[in-house]
Amino acid sequence: MARDVHLLPKAHLHLHFTGSMRPATLLELADKYGVHLPEALSGGEPPKLRATDERGWFRFQRLYDIARSCLREADDIRRLVREAAQEDVRDGARWLEIQVDPTSYAPRLGGLIPAMEVILDAVESASADTGLGIRVLVAANRMKHPLEARTLARLAVRYADRGVVGFGLSNDERRGFARDFDRAFAIAREGGLLAAPHGGELSGPGSVRDCLDDLGAARVGHGVRAAEDPRLLAKLAERQVTCEVCPSSNVALGVYEKPEDVPLRTLYDAGVPMALGADDPLLFGSRLAAQYELVREHHGFTDAELAELARQSVRGSAAPEEVRTRLLADIDDWLAGPDLLT
Repeated sequence: MARDVHLLPKAHLHLHFTGSMRPATLLELADKYGVHLPEALSGGEPPKLRATDERGWFRFQRLYDIARSCLREADDIRRLVREAAQEDVRDGARWLEIQVDPTSYAPRLGGLIPAMEVILDAVESASADTGLGIRVLVAANRMKHPLEARTLARLAVRYADRGVVGFGLSNDERRGFARDFDRAFAIAREGGLLAAPHGGELSGPGSVRDCLDDLGAARVGHGVRAAEDPRLLAKLAERQVTCEVCPSSNVALGVYEKPEDVPLRTLYDAGVPMALGADDPLLFGSRLAAQYELVREHHGFTDAELAELARQSVRGSAAPEEVRTRLLADIDDWLAGPDLLT
C-alpha cells in the first residue's frame, strides 16, 4: 500500500528550458520550421545516451542544440513554458524554478534583453494560467568565456524583481575551473540571487567542493558524486546545501549503470538535503513524479521519507515564506491521508 506520488506537493528545482519540451511539441515545431530531426529525437523513444566520455557528451549537446533550434518565435517560448507548467502540475509540483541561458535564444528573439523579456512574460502567463508558482534561474555556460557569465549575472540581477531568483552554471563540469566564474557568482549573490551551479555529475566530489568554496553555492545542480567523500557529505549537511538530484538523468547519461546505483540513500542518511528533478525530460523520457517513483521502487523510500524529500525540495527553493508554509502543510496532509495505491 502506498500513496500516489503525483498527489504529493513538491517543488521542482532542476529543469532545463529546452529540455522541458514535450516530444510531440518538438515534432510539430520541427515540421513548422523545416528542421530535420535525427532518429534519436523523432523515434518516439528517449535517445540512447552516454555522456561519460567526450564523444558521448558532444552527442548529447548536439541533440539538445537541434531541439533548441526549433524555438524561434515568442509563441514557441510561451508554448514551451505553458506545457512544462502543465506537466509539472500533473506531477504534483506547486513551485517550479526553470533554468535558462537566454543567450541561446537571443539571436532569434532580437537580442539578449528582448529574449529575457519574452521568457519572463511567458513564465508570468504560464503561472497565471496553471496556478503553478514559477520563477527563473539564469544559467551561464561554462564552455564560454567567464566575461559572458558576468554579463548574464548582471542581467539576472536586473530582472530580480521580475521573477529571476537564482544564477547557475551548466554544461560539462570537466571543462575549465569553477573559480574562473567566481566574479559572476559574486555579482549574482550581491544582487540577492541564489547561487546554484552544476557540479558532481560528470566530475567527482572535487567539483562539488569547488561549487561551495569558489562560487558560494547555496544549491548544487546534481551533486550526487559527493557521496564518494564522507567529509564533503558532512559539509553539505552542516551547511544544508541542497543537491538537485536527477536520478533518471544520471542513469541515462551513464553516470551510474542502474537506478539502484544512484547514491540517494547515502546522501539522505548523511543529512544532505535533496530536491529531486527531471533535468531534461525531452531527452531522458521521464518527468518529476517518475523520480519519486524511482526512489520508492529502487531505494525503498517509505511514504514518510518521500514526504521528507518533498519538504527538502520546498526548503531548498526560493519560494516566499507564505508559499513554503502552505506547501509544507499540504505535504503533511498528503502523508496523513489514506493509502491510495495498492
